Amino acid sequence: MATASTEIHISEPQKGFFARVFDAMIHRIETQGNMASRRRMIETLEAKSDAELAKMGLRRENIVHHVFRDLYYV
Repeated sequence: MATASTEIHISEPQKGFFARVFDAMIHRIETQGNMASRRRMIETLEAKSDAELAKMGLRRENIVHHVFRDLYYV
């Protein structure tokens, strides 16, 4: 009986110092943009009346959970 095994390891080339710093800065800017957007959404929902939130199927105490629901699983 014959067996064959093939292991292929493909590694990405190492990035230089400035490329890593630039990537970190871009990641930070994207993260801040996403958080600012979520914060605006929370403020918009908190400004609504309880009746408006009820029409949307939300309660005031669940606004933050609703806005961040895609980031965690409970």
